[in-house]
Amino acid sequence: MQKTSARLLSLLSLLQAHRDWPGQLLADRLEVSPRTVRRDVDRLRELGYPILTTKGPDGGYRLDAGTELPPLLFDDEQAVALAVALQIATISGAGIEAAAARALTTVRQVMPARLRHGIDALRFTAVERPATRPDPQVDSSVLMALSAAVHAREVLRFRYGPAADAPSRRVQPHHLVTWGGRWYLVAWDLDREDWRTFRADRITPRTPTGPRFTPREVPGGDVAAFVAARFQGSDGSGDWPCRGEVILDLPAAEVLPYTRDGVVEELAPNRCRLILGSWSWPALAAAIGSFDADIEVVGPPELKDAFAHLARRYGNAVTATSPPTIS
Repeated sequence: MQKTSARLLSLLSLLQAHRDWPGQLLADRLEVSPRTVRRDVDRLRELGYPILTTKGPDGGYRLDAGTELPPLLFDDEQAVALAVALQIATISGAGIEAAAARALTTVRQVMPARLRHGIDALRFTAVERPATRPDPQVDSSVLMALSAAVHAREVLRFRYGPAADAPSRRVQPHHLVTWGGRWYLVAWDLDREDWRTFRADRITPRTPTGPRFTPREVPGGDVAAFVAARFQGSDGSGDWPCRGEVILDLPAAEVLPYTRDGVVEELAPNRCRLILGSWSWPALAAAIGSFDADIEVVGPPELKDAFAHLARRYGNAVTATSPPTIS
């Protein structure tokens, strides 16, 4: 049987991970009697944890919200996730930077040394852009490994892709970046002799890391501007390669939430001007065409040509005959 202190921590961990626990199930998980569970619950209540007794055939317990914040218990992954979230909050511009910094200091002080050293090495750049899709899962150990390589200035080897035979890369890691809800590694690719941006959720680091290197400067000197330019398909100007202007028969308020970095100007209650960019002219025309409204193209001519090209393509799709089925 566990000692009382260890058993209390185990009980608290179970209560934090599940909303309602039958008393007998808790007793079975802790390998004690229901009476011991009741005594341990009383001890946790004395420490400030608001544990409610639930009614029912078996009876049970639930960790409820209280008037004060009692001590919390985190596993390693939760602790790392909390520290990462607090670091992002310190540069969020949301007015909570000072409070987030104090909370990060508090969390760091009570972390085990093995986690604290990794968190101290975790440095990244947050490039502001709303997330347009669900965040892909990135293992916290991968983030820690990438950050450690950046911090130590050591050559990193990794498999890039989910398949076991995915290509292997060898890079000088320079920055860990968040962009649109995703994590990226900005690195100098030693084999291609050029800057590359890798999605962290596709990286499987290999050990050991390689030799130390002397960091080179990211083009332009600003990693945030460099990453934004790369994702917008430009060579550093910070703009999309294709940008056009249209008039939509829609209220500006209905268009604005779906334009990301576009510009929306209200012209009338049900009419607005939209300036939007994309990778290509057909892609831009298709994006604008997703609005269910009449469109007037202001310019440039390439955008009008793209609409004509898509009109022909869509027309062919409507008139094309389906191949005969084989029974």
